[in-house]
Amino acid sequence: MNKLSVEDTHFHSNNLIRIKDKLLDLAIPQVMGIVNCTPDSFYTGSRKQTETEILKQVEKHLSEGANIIDLGGYSSRPGAKEVSCEEELNRVIPVIAKIKKEFNTIISLDTFRAEVARQGIENGIDIINDISAFEIDNELINVLGKYKCPYILMHMNGTPTTMQNNTNYNNLFNDIILFLSNKIQKLKKIGVNEIIIDPGFGFGKNLEQNYEMLYNLETLKILNKPILVGISRKSMIYNKLNTSPENSLNGTTVINSLAITKGASILRVHDVKEAYETIQLLKH
Repeated sequence: MNKLSVEDTHFHSNNLIRIKDKLLDLAIPQVMGIVNCTPDSFYTGSRKQTETEILKQVEKHLSEGANIIDLGGYSSRPGAKEVSCEEELNRVIPVIAKIKKEFNTIISLDTFRAEVARQGIENGIDIINDISAFEIDNELINVLGKYKCPYILMHMNGTPTTMQNNTNYNNLFNDIILFLSNKIQKLKKIGVNEIIIDPGFGFGKNLEQNYEMLYNLETLKILNKPILVGISRKSMIYNKLNTSPENSLNGTTVINSLAITKGASILRVHDVKEAYETIQLLKH
């Protein structure tokens, strides 16, 4: 794993994220492999429900070059069914310990709920990946403040149910940068300094806005935080190509390549091998 010890503080830069007693070096972009513990994620190939399926998927991702596993028990696709907190906990908490026991890897937990985040952290989760920027569950910021857990801060207009009705901006980049900047200040006030930003492709943005954001992604560097890009097999690809999520791997690779050249530090993907190879070909 591309990590440095905390003693190597002279290396510290905006490319380093402290995760417990290690520093994750993002100077070379990293791959985050998606593991959906859900029956209804938009890409059928990513749906894993049994512990055996989940562990096999984690093993596959790690063998193909992932440094981070992103575990989620609540599908955030537009129109996804509501999942109770209890159900979300039942989907993700039991497998965290098993993953930690089997594999030496960083795990992020894709949740916007404070209780799921709390139990996740207490069971070994390393990063909280929150699509809502602690707006859906206001208690989440208190959990973050207590545990000082590294945090992925994403921009979304509204909720997963309403987000595609909220695509009006005064200025797309100005609005997103202001939103993220305000959230970063709130996180710093409670002692959370290990922050990764995610512009939220597909979350409250239409097709044209997604591509405007992609082509100008380097604008987000003004926030001085590593940038995560999650466009794997999304509608911005398959709608433009008039195809399906299942047939969007080539498009995903092309878009990920562009994102890397524009400053992305983490690629969140369903297909790790292809993303890892993209990074190897582009690094210099």
